[in-house]
Amino acid sequence: MRGISKRRAWGTAACTAAALLVAPAVALADTEDLSAQEISDKAEQELLDAKSVRLELGQKGTDVKKDDPAAMDLALDQDGNCAGTLRMADDGGSLELIKQGEKIWMKPDLAFWKAQLPGGQGEAAADLIGDRYLYGTSDDPMLEDIAEACDLDTIQKEIKDEAGDSTDLRKGDTTKVEGADVIPITGTDDGKKTTMYVAAEGAPYLVKATSVGDGTDSTLKLGDYDKPVPSKTPSEEESVDVSQLQGQVTDKPST
Repeated sequence: MRGISKRRAWGTAACTAAALLVAPAVALADTEDLSAQEISDKAEQELLDAKSVRLELGQKGTDVKKDDPAAMDLALDQDGNCAGTLRMADDGGSLELIKQGEKIWMKPDLAFWKAQLPGGQGEAAADLIGDRYLYGTSDDPMLEDIAEACDLDTIQKEIKDEAGDSTDLRKGDTTKVEGADVIPITGTDDGKKTTMYVAAEGAPYLVKATSVGDGTDSTLKLGDYDKPVPSKTPSEEESVDVSQLQGQVTDKPST
């Protein structure tokens, strides 16, 4: 059996996050005399140096399809560990996701199974798994795609590859995000209006980024820089090996 979802279902989450993170950011702190690009480089470097981070992504619009995540709340690190949730667009269901090393646990709801598997196979899979986690490794063909959403190192490499000088940046007045003082920076990227909110004190962390227009509106919140990803994993009693599911369903036809 192939993966339960197209690669874009997981890749989109990482790519959207990376695209928002590539956008220019600045910080107040002790860098007011630097140019916007110089300060942007400092903020970008904080992201590239982060060992772990929590990403809360939300997106909507006509270009957000069924196999795309409408929401993601995921703590992830450079070692490929992660823990959190994803909710797919167009009533495509949701799932809990845990990855430690090469081991993966996921707990989809019924709507997810029905969206991913044709005919009655979705309900059959949901009945088999019940209120447990599907367990396997990143080497399993059925689960290998989902591992892409858990790798901060991959996102950071994309940020580094796509980053470049930006122009037409505008700094707004200090405001607050989650109770913290931030500096909003607005600009455009591929026709979309972008706004970056960067910590006004201390390390120039990007704490929020928004992108509006061209069929998709996205909001990304960032936090828990360098905090360890939760390491608790489900017990054997709470888990069902992926091999049991592979014997119950057939490949999902391409669309």
